[in-house]
Amino acid sequence: MTRPARAANARGGAPDALPRRSPWFFRGFRKYARRFIARNFHALRVDREGPFSEPPPGPVVVVMNHSSWWDPMTALVLSESFGASRAHYAPMDEGGVRQYPILERIGLFGIELESARGGIAFLRRCSAILSRPESVLWITPQGRFVDVRDRPVRFKEGLGRLLHRTSRATVVPLAIEYTFWNDRRPEILARFGPWTSIEERGPESAASWTRSLEAALGEVQDGLAEASRLRDPLRFETLIQGSSGVGGVYDLGRRLRSAFQGDRFTSEHQIHKPTEGPLP
Repeated sequence: MTRPARAANARGGAPDALPRRSPWFFRGFRKYARRFIARNFHALRVDREGPFSEPPPGPVVVVMNHSSWWDPMTALVLSESFGASRAHYAPMDEGGVRQYPILERIGLFGIELESARGGIAFLRRCSAILSRPESVLWITPQGRFVDVRDRPVRFKEGLGRLLHRTSRATVVPLAIEYTFWNDRRPEILARFGPWTSIEERGPESAASWTRSLEAALGEVQDGLAEASRLRDPLRFETLIQGSSGVGGVYDLGRRLRSAFQGDRFTSEHQIHKPTEGPLP
């Protein structure tokens, strides 16, 4: 049997380095993630000012900020935006994969952080993933939990090195916030940035890629922060509508009052109205 030819855009990425992903298990776990988010959040919303559009053919790299334990669950739901034919992958700490090996079934693969061997393994695995045109690689290049307000945005070196050695892929920044508006449960807010084609952009150094994507993600985070401050759900596309209301005796009283007055009861703590322009 002859070995498949190595893809031209992933120099040094051996095909056998691909994580052991199960498409049916991924779909099932994504359904679980939707239910889990609906139980714990008021809504998951995507900013319309940074609308998601279908990427060009070929592999995609999603560059996310990393502020919460919820990031993988949120990314799972947002992965639906890429269509059913895509295969999704993401690196995580090696210890987590060893503790929960089933995570490999949804495309997560372990990397030794803060070691030269881990850096080599990261490039090898990610290059193999990006050699497949259906792949979407989700990366949190900050390498640790970082508050969404921290500026300037700073990345580890791995992402820049990966893009420097990759000749064909599309890169998109993604900002995510977890915040309270007017309901008992918090909101998940997300915003995609503009697409960048590595092929059209041409060769760049690893340091140049790192600096430009730090700036790009910071701009997307700033735009999402402003949209979040406005507290207007009409500015967002709602992907998941979770539970609402205060609950308990408070909502019982409101239900009874609505029944006596002949009004339709809504569990929303406050009915939102569109907000015009930025806050002063």
